[in-house]
Amino acid sequence: MSDAKIALDAVFGVKAGMTRVFDENGNHIPVTVVKIIPNLITQVKTSDKDGYNAYQVGYGEKRESLLNKPTKGILAKAGVSKNVTNFSEIQAEAVDASNLGKEVSVDTFAAGAYVDVTGESKGKGFAGVQKRHNFRGGPASHGSHFHRRVGSIGNRATPGRVFKNKKMPGHMGTDNVTVQNIVVVEVNLAKGYLLLKGSVPGAKEGFIKISKALKKQ
Repeated sequence: MSDAKIALDAVFGVKAGMTRVFDENGNHIPVTVVKIIPNLITQVKTSDKDGYNAYQVGYGEKRESLLNKPTKGILAKAGVSKNVTNFSEIQAEAVDASNLGKEVSVDTFAAGAYVDVTGESKGKGFAGVQKRHNFRGGPASHGSHFHRRVGSIGNRATPGRVFKNKKMPGHMGTDNVTVQNIVVVEVNLAKGYLLLKGSVPGAKEGFIKISKALKKQ
């Protein structure tokens, strides 16, 4: 694996939790602590071969016994010595095959920059329509027989069915959620963390994707 690093428009980290910091005026700022982890280029996708340009990035180390044979083959071909088990693609305008095996740098995300953060939302299990879809609900008084129920969901003989994508009770959470225009408060490479202003999607110890803000430069 090469010691050189490459700068991309996105990087993956681990959500460590939340805390607060103070600015020069003594005001407290709630921040999310993101642990910086190695992001390694494991494949190079080219428009000639794959139809688009992108880098496949590997992250999230585990012990070698938990790696399957296909993953070992990918890492061996890329010359990556770390046992990464998570893979995602980051598109780029141009790619270079010589970047295979290099580590992704976080220098792109300096303090004061705006980023978009993507993570998997916390799982809430089975939820009703009031919690899941913010329905108002019915009267809370006695005898109403309609408190937190769904209510009418279909029509009569025509069309005689419930329309697709009707808001119903069901599994809530574990969705990919992106929050845009989050400010980077601090990047500390020596201690291996960066601070993002406010909250970000996902649970503690979960992976999040930090990318350049689409709407702010």
